[in-house]
Amino acid sequence: MKTHLLIIDPQNDFCTPQGSLYVPGADVDMDTLSSIINKYMDKISGITVTFDLHKIFHIASPIFWVDQEGHNPKPFTIITIEDILNSIYKTSDPQYQKLAMEYLKSLEQQGKYNLCIWPPHCIVGTYGAQIYSPLAKAIDNFAYKNLNVVEYIFKTIDPFTEQYSVIKEEAPKNIADVLKIQNMLLNIINDNDYILVSGETISHCICNTLLDIASINNDSLHKFILIEDTVSSVSGFEHLGNDFINKAVSLGMKLIKSDHIDEVFYGRL
Repeated sequence: MKTHLLIIDPQNDFCTPQGSLYVPGADVDMDTLSSIINKYMDKISGITVTFDLHKIFHIASPIFWVDQEGHNPKPFTIITIEDILNSIYKTSDPQYQKLAMEYLKSLEQQGKYNLCIWPPHCIVGTYGAQIYSPLAKAIDNFAYKNLNVVEYIFKTIDPFTEQYSVIKEEAPKNIADVLKIQNMLLNIINDNDYILVSGETISHCICNTLLDIASINNDSLHKFILIEDTVSSVSGFEHLGNDFINKAVSLGMKLIKSDHIDEVFYGRL
């Protein structure tokens, strides 16, 4: 029975209390996951880790926007196309006004999340973008002991689009890159009996990634098992995480607690 581990965005800015976008409980989630890896590393067939990455100047960062008084919006402000049309917000640099309007229209037309202004996080080259330290050590131990290549998938650093799903941006531009990641994940699905899922956050990046996978392969979620006490939601967005779990379970995804994980590795699921 082959079991792969998919870890979504286990980075310091999400997983440490001093992180700029700390998700309450994420440090405990990743400590629990680290223990699972250390205990069952001879049972795990492979590990794939995804990274959220950004530049400091980004369409979802406060610096990109100003209000009527010239102030940057506070984190967690929602900006819609109506706000632009009503001159409530505009881009700090006028040259990006048209681009921003087209992006917001695209989000609305696709039924995506409205643009949320996030605290700058997972900035390229910073401590916040690195893997949570206890988890990084567990992953390295796995690689050393098993002589197994750990795969890393890096999300776009395009400053003019968000990317919650590892598969594609909110406004995809490079279809070749999308197909490359799709094929990588489909190979993992085909080569394994189960894919354990953990990471941050269930309200945004995990849910979008798994629902995109389901849209590519309708039956694929039957192989996915969410370790439900190793994931958390961004504060204030818990309803999104709950809605996703209900939808994903209806599509075949299984749930398991960390203290029952041996049911996966020893064929008692």
